[in-house]
Amino acid sequence: MDIKDLKVLVKMITETDITEFELESGEERIFLKRGSEPQVVQYQAAPAQMYAAPHAPAPVAAAPAAAVAEAAADEAGDRVHSPIVGTFYRAPAPDASPFVEVGQVVEKGQVLCIVEAMKLMNEIEAEYRCKIVKICRENAEPVEYNDTLFIVEKL
Repeated sequence: MDIKDLKVLVKMITETDITEFELESGEERIFLKRGSEPQVVQYQAAPAQMYAAPHAPAPVAAAPAAAVAEAAADEAGDRVHSPIVGTFYRAPAPDASPFVEVGQVVEKGQVLCIVEAMKLMNEIEAEYRCKIVKICRENAEPVEYNDTLFIVEKL
């Protein structure tokens, strides 16, 4: 195989979705691979250290845990989570009215918000008929995967 044929093969791979190409002809073997191997990054949080106060039998971290439990009890209802990392938008445009408001009843499939990820606008829809109890994010606020966007009550 000459260099011109090799250049044509490389061009073909770069202009298509092909990630690997292998050709065997007689004693010649060509293997082309585009990109790098995906890397799996594992994250493991270090165990939280708890310290006891000198004269207190309970750990110091017990007070924040109680506050979290109390806050969760105040926000009873089902949660609508972000399926992706991105930016939360309540309305389709800056000058448009929001998709939903607190107290509003929405139908299955109705758009609740948009999460923008890499310049793609992803509409988040209601999975069932429900009432909006709380909107947990501010407009144009960044969100992570699985962040709570809304608290809803199934109807």
